[in-house]
Amino acid sequence: MASLACERAISEALRVGNAILKFISPNDVGLTGGHQCGYYLPKSVWKIFSPHPPKTGINAETTVQVVWNDQIETASRVKWYGKGTRSEYRLTRFGKGFPFLTPDNVGELLVLIPESHSRFLAYILDSDEDIEEIEASLSLEIIKTWACFINGTPQEETEDECIERRFRKFAGNLPSFPPGQVFSELTWSALKECIRSIDKLTADKLLMSCMEAEYRLFRLAERQICQPDIVRVFRDVDDFIETAARIMNRRKSRAGRSLENHVGYVLRRAGIPYSVRPNIDGKPDIVIPGEKEYLDTSYPLKKLIVVGIKTTCKDRWRQVLNEGKRVPEKHIITTQQGISGSQLSEMSEAKVQLIVPDDLHKLYPPKAKMNLMNMEGFIKSAKSKLA
Repeated sequence: MASLACERAISEALRVGNAILKFISPNDVGLTGGHQCGYYLPKSVWKIFSPHPPKTGINAETTVQVVWNDQIETASRVKWYGKGTRSEYRLTRFGKGFPFLTPDNVGELLVLIPESHSRFLAYILDSDEDIEEIEASLSLEIIKTWACFINGTPQEETEDECIERRFRKFAGNLPSFPPGQVFSELTWSALKECIRSIDKLTADKLLMSCMEAEYRLFRLAERQICQPDIVRVFRDVDDFIETAARIMNRRKSRAGRSLENHVGYVLRRAGIPYSVRPNIDGKPDIVIPGEKEYLDTSYPLKKLIVVGIKTTCKDRWRQVLNEGKRVPEKHIITTQQGISGSQLSEMSEAKVQLIVPDDLHKLYPPKAKMNLMNMEGFIKSAKSKLA
């Protein structure tokens, strides 16, 4: 169930029509030794939060009142840094004792809603449920570090024409939603056809490319299939709420199954055998090399690998501790955009190894990175165990 802060963030974003959603990074809170702490703001959408364009060779700033979680108000500033080697916008100045810019906030979601260039509303969301809820409500999926909701419409990156052509042809003929596996398979097919270097991509790059591409495909299909349901006259309020809930629940469930499908694709490409959701204690997402080997008590324990697959794991990582209990050490493959150092320490103490694609490592605290493994490293380790 979404928190009150999440519900307010969704309501205000829809009312205002503009919002920036970004995961708080180590750089934001000053853990990377950068120039200063303060929230980085994407300059490609500067018009919604600043009157100053991103001009090289000058610095410019605007004073802004920010109301945080409907409770705290700060006299902050939005500053454009264009001198020297810098080229970025930052939201800074929060006063002493400000609670939302600490190392423990890394990985939490900042929802920034500019009512004007001089007044923002801001919400900090820290639970998996809240993050999924606001992404679904605003039709966004934060694949990397940020996403925007501008003039009531999700801000989408320019898509490759070849992939777009394949996806539009597929989505245009859909009478209803196909199984998630169909979306994943078409994604693999389109990437193979349209990206010449697909076979040279590392496991980390391949996984992220597949996730991003399938999300674009799903959005096209959703527009095609859901349009009649959206423009029709609803019988009553209950009919409207049920329709909206059905669309949002589909969005939430899609992301997890998509990640599972693409992890499987990456493992198959690497020649690693596995079973998906095997019928064993706790029913883990994946067991390597398979269910049969896990149930065979004579099979060497050191060759078994239990893997949880979770798009977000700030709250849910402990679930894997009760899955595949024969194997004391667990692995989690995730696209979680940052976790605090204290949480990673808890995982390490519980013998849980976090596997995160390379592109997302920069979103984790510097000292915590030594506890991370990337997909390439995981594949190398799995092959070594199975040898």
